[in-house]
Amino acid sequence: MWKTISLFTIMLMTAMASRSQAIPSTIRTFAFRLEPHEDVKKSIIGFAKDNRIKAGCILSAVGSLEQMHIRFANQSGGTQLKGPVEIVSLTGTFSETSSHIHISVSDSTGVTTGGHLLDDNLVFTTVEIVVGELRDYEFVREKDPTYGYDELVVKPLPRKNK
Repeated sequence: MWKTISLFTIMLMTAMASRSQAIPSTIRTFAFRLEPHEDVKKSIIGFAKDNRIKAGCILSAVGSLEQMHIRFANQSGGTQLKGPVEIVSLTGTFSETSSHIHISVSDSTGVTTGGHLLDDNLVFTTVEIVVGELRDYEFVREKDPTYGYDELVVKPLPRKNK
């Protein structure tokens, strides 16, 4: 039994050491509201540019869309559907230059669908969004050789003397 626990401990420590080390960050939060016909994705990226956000995350979002445009898993192109639909989930990461955001919406009968948020998700009545800026990181996209996609790389920013 002792050898089994010891081997398990070694395997666990090896697995943990192979993962990237998480670095804590301070977070600054923002809340804003989108109005009818505004584009959700373009608005989030625009907000990041205006506020020079290098690493952002979506904390909360609710609202409705008059049309949605999402890319389903493992598909090359997007699917556009007319609403109105309710946003039941909006989550992801973004920066001034890129984003990886997923959305789930439900129709008037409660049927829910979701996927990658693309441009042309237009607000119906309102979308209320709360985002966080991770002030000690920079999010960049670099090609991952595993599948060839541009994937998120979390880079620590130099610490400022306080």
